[in-house]
Amino acid sequence: MLINFSSITPKEQVFEKVAAYLQEQGLRVDKQDDTRPWGGFFVIDEAGAERFISLYFSHLTLEDLTMSGKLSPKILVVAPEKRLSWQYHYRRAEIWKLIGGTAGVVKSATDEEKDLQQLNIGDIVQLKQGERHRLIGLSGWGIVAEIWRHTDPSNPSDEEDIVRLQDDFGR
Repeated sequence: MLINFSSITPKEQVFEKVAAYLQEQGLRVDKQDDTRPWGGFFVIDEAGAERFISLYFSHLTLEDLTMSGKLSPKILVVAPEKRLSWQYHYRRAEIWKLIGGTAGVVKSATDEEKDLQQLNIGDIVQLKQGERHRLIGLSGWGIVAEIWRHTDPSNPSDEEDIVRLQDDFGR
């Protein structure tokens, strides 16, 4: 099943098809959030982390990725022409892989945004703890596999571990 959607595909349909795709891949969704102004995400059950890695990050092992014993695998769904906030995290590094559609990334070691890097299907982006970054939807819906590498075992990262430097949605 292809997970590519044109810019005119309704959000509800994108989320339905991505959910069906994940089920076909043998991944159990723990949580789905389609309320984000930029799109949304699927949190994959941690018990499926090894399956998730074999599907999307087969060049890595569970041991390569684990810093604190938890990986928090997710699928990000970014809408066409939408941008996530220019942000960084205190308690995690991240690894992204474009698995469907179109998307780009901007990243920087400083608060200054650099040039957009357009991603191709299969491209992997590694983000260090504290590295500034922004995921951007381009001409169609972008589907991105993501793993959080928690850097503080006693205090794993969560959705609150976001420092927003700029946000198109006023958050």
